[in-house]
Amino acid sequence: MSVIGVQGEERNDYTKAESRQIRRRSQRLLGSLVVPVRGMLALTAAVIVVSTALQVAGPALIAYGINTGIPALLSQDWFPIGWAVAAYIAAGAVGAALIAWYIRLAARISQAVLIDLRKRVFLHTQKLSLEFHESYTSGRIISRQTSDLDSIKELLDSGLNQLVRGVLYMVFTAVALVLLDWASGIVLLVALVPLAILTRWFQVRSQRLYRVSRVASAKLIVKFVESMTGIRAVKAFRAERRNEREFGGLVEDYRDVNAKVVNLFGVFDPALLLIANAAIATVLLVGGYRVVDGGLAIGSLLAAVLYTKRFFDPIADMAMFYNSYQSAASALEKISGVLEEEPSVPDPADPVDLWKANGRVRFDEVEFGYVEGRPVLPRFDLDIPAGQTIALVGSTGAGKTTLAKLVSRFYDPTHGAVELDGVDLRRLHPKDLRRAIVMVTQESYLFSGSVADNIALGRPDATFEEIVAAAKAVGAHEFIEGLPNGYDTDVNKRGGRVSAGQRQLISFARAFLADPAVLILDEATSSLDIPSERAVQDALQTLLADRTAIIIAHRLSTVAIADRVLVMERGIIVEDGSPDELIGGTGRFARLHAAWRDSLV
Repeated sequence: MSVIGVQGEERNDYTKAESRQIRRRSQRLLGSLVVPVRGMLALTAAVIVVSTALQVAGPALIAYGINTGIPALLSQDWFPIGWAVAAYIAAGAVGAALIAWYIRLAARISQAVLIDLRKRVFLHTQKLSLEFHESYTSGRIISRQTSDLDSIKELLDSGLNQLVRGVLYMVFTAVALVLLDWASGIVLLVALVPLAILTRWFQVRSQRLYRVSRVASAKLIVKFVESMTGIRAVKAFRAERRNEREFGGLVEDYRDVNAKVVNLFGVFDPALLLIANAAIATVLLVGGYRVVDGGLAIGSLLAAVLYTKRFFDPIADMAMFYNSYQSAASALEKISGVLEEEPSVPDPADPVDLWKANGRVRFDEVEFGYVEGRPVLPRFDLDIPAGQTIALVGSTGAGKTTLAKLVSRFYDPTHGAVELDGVDLRRLHPKDLRRAIVMVTQESYLFSGSVADNIALGRPDATFEEIVAAAKAVGAHEFIEGLPNGYDTDVNKRGGRVSAGQRQLISFARAFLADPAVLILDEATSSLDIPSERAVQDALQTLLADRTAIIIAHRLSTVAIADRVLVMERGIIVEDGSPDELIGGTGRFARLHAAWRDSLV
């Protein structure tokens, strides 16, 4: 996992080496986004160069009209002034048409880049391993897809237009001024010295402020998303006021950093205006003396003043571009950090085909820990024959869920191997692995959409008849038929229209339809009431038939259907046997069972 990409995501105090690494990372991403549209970019560049040249020609044509056209009128020669006027109008008309074409081309490029980037972020975050999603909050991922991409969109839609046109306009204007009058050109070159100092001062300070601004913005989004996602806990523990204080503090931090940005512009804009006015006044003063001495035509002086003024006009717009640029550059840094994250559970380079798994699971000298040096499973060995149902029992933190995550290959062991039918899970193609092993969790997440769509998640190509058959097999058909629109009922966000027990039955139907060789139930009945649990227990009898099953359960009623019980403590199996054998003994499971039985009296 990249330290700068994720763990250092919310920092704004990077070292110079880290800053260089981040810039290179962002440049690689930008280069890859530009490649598909490079042909359109070349056409756009040609259009903007020609249109800018036509715009810059205006003052030179005015100078020609005054210097040549007006004196020619004294001898009744209308051609010079007529040519100057016609050329000025034509240059303006053609330039306007080219600018309109440029705007359309730029919009097409902008949308193509944004679509590409949005798809990349979404697809890549889906590919990343569970380890990434457990350390990278959902609010930060949402920030990458919303505010960060919006910043890049703003840059592409308007800021880039200001930059390209502004830079070309300034270059062409400076060249035209030097060709028109070298002395005025020297004045402009001298004015560039304080302008460069001012611009560099603005660049250094704004870069740091905008990076801080993006961090503050991301924290706001994270806090809002977490509060809304956990609104039930907020209400239950009356945490509204605490959340209000915390969110208010984040809002104030965001306000403060944006106030500093505004203050920065409060210095930059007036200083820029002062330099521009000083340059224009100097050109007018020097040029006026030369006109009096006969060294400069009056039309050329007017053109020189216009060119000097026009040279500084785009700079204010480019400062606003720099505003957009800093925000977008900071956003691109964060997005590039996500896109350069590598899955901690990579796909095999040369996968082994496993078309039909039998379901034998084996842990061969497995060691694993979420944090280096703190093993959760220290040198773990286990053999689960195909078709056997085992129940994992133990206190919280014993390693039960970790074992399930390793079998599902959400994580890879740091030592040893987890095997399915004798094949290391790291060598299986992801499609074969997901077809062979399915996990049903306590949450039983349902997506927005119909009940049928949620069941079909287990096998997207299933027919409606197969979906109904799966629901009937686990006892879900009756309550589904009782819903307002039956199988077409929209379950609403996270299954809000069905009860916890009904959500669990739908998830069981989904698993039954997938027909895996190995089924993992991670505390799948722990949140259910007694009637719902009984309905789910009946469904389990059907669901577990003829397949390997690993059941993690705190309720010992679920353990009764297992062929084998494993009692775990600190990542070690301390008891292993059938439910009856362990109940008849004097070990930990026997004591747990006795306590559970007494609680029912």
